[in-house]
Amino acid sequence: MARLVQCAKIGQELPGMASPPYPGELGQRIYENISQAGWDMWMQYSVVLINHYGLSLGDPQSREFLMQQMEEFFFGVGAQMPEGWTPEGTPGMGKGVPAGKGAPRK
Repeated sequence: MARLVQCAKIGQELPGMASPPYPGELGQRIYENISQAGWDMWMQYSVVLINHYGLSLGDPQSREFLMQQMEEFFFGVGAQMPEGWTPEGTPGMGKGVPAGKGAPRK
């Protein structure tokens, strides 16, 4: 049975990660408080940041910037997803938007 965490990003109890995804204290905090689905969201968002800012992971300043952005993404003010939001692909749940919300249908 998968380890469940109360995900600080998504606001739901969801399967956690198998191991800390990042070294150090921040990695442990993420492991204890963020679900696998929340981490997957970060991975997608980090690609956007890397491409938008032209970051090089070989550059210590770029890595520091990404680490700051990661902490803000998971634990910063307003970091939690809107109430009722569920990650896409969660069995028995919606497709990433609250029920009854989203683009109007034609």
